Amino acid sequence: MAAEQDPADRPMQVVVRALAVLSCLADTPQGLTLPQLHKRLEIPLASVYRIAATLEHEGFIVRAASSKRYTLGRAARRLGTVHEYTAQLVAPPAPLLDLASATHETVFLTQLVDSKVVCVALVESPRPLRLFVRVGQEMPLHAAASARAILAFRDPALVDALLATYPKDLYTAGTPRDADAVIDHLAVVRERGFDICDNELDDGVWAVGAPVHDGSGRVEYGVALAAASTRMVDPESRAAAVAEVLKAAASFSAELGAKNDVRIPSKREIIARLVGRGLESGAS
Repeated sequence: MAAEQDPADRPMQVVVRALAVLSCLADTPQGLTLPQLHKRLEIPLASVYRIAATLEHEGFIVRAASSKRYTLGRAARRLGTVHEYTAQLVAPPAPLLDLASATHETVFLTQLVDSKVVCVALVESPRPLRLFVRVGQEMPLHAAASARAILAFRDPALVDALLATYPKDLYTAGTPRDADAVIDHLAVVRERGFDICDNELDDGVWAVGAPVHDGSGRVEYGVALAAASTRMVDPESRAAAVAEVLKAAASFSAELGAKNDVRIPSKREIIARLVGRGLESGAS
């Protein structure tokens, strides 16, 4: 007869179930509703509800108000990371590959990691004249559209603190270095829904960045495109690039559980947003 297991050595059912919920959501980036978790894990609905409520309260999962889907929260994601940026790096996801195919320009995904914005995925342009970006590269908070597209949608107190201590190096004659001016520009980014750079981080480089929203509306990632300024001279070319970046950002957002009904503005609308405020600047 097999020896009876000591009760102290038996796994706690509630912990096992909580881990099962986290594992299931980790395998389902688009998120799951409470009934879907109940069905997949075969855990009583009332138990799933209590577990989800506790995990949400502690920040391990988040629930989208519109779709009612749960996705992994910041606390859960931090468990699988370390302070080395290499822990964040990923293979180029489908929306980034689609963006590269549509534009033939250098495109990349950035992420806010602690107090820095880092390039975590990249598809390089096949063109001989292109921007040099490397995976793992830190993007300047004050001078990169790929960074400011994220900061514009974060807590203002956090942004103030980050910009107050961040070194504001001068990269070109057009690099913004005043923290108040950068903060004012973030309001323009929120209004537009994207950020633009024209020779602010690199001479001869034009770039656009857009935020990626998760199921709770939080912005942790950004999508960016960088091209030689000579290929982005006319408003139509710029508007077309902006539209493709917004489309990719919307696809990313949907994968993270955000509402999938974002309307991409027309080229005419994009041009009006750029010209209307007279701020065709942002950063790569």
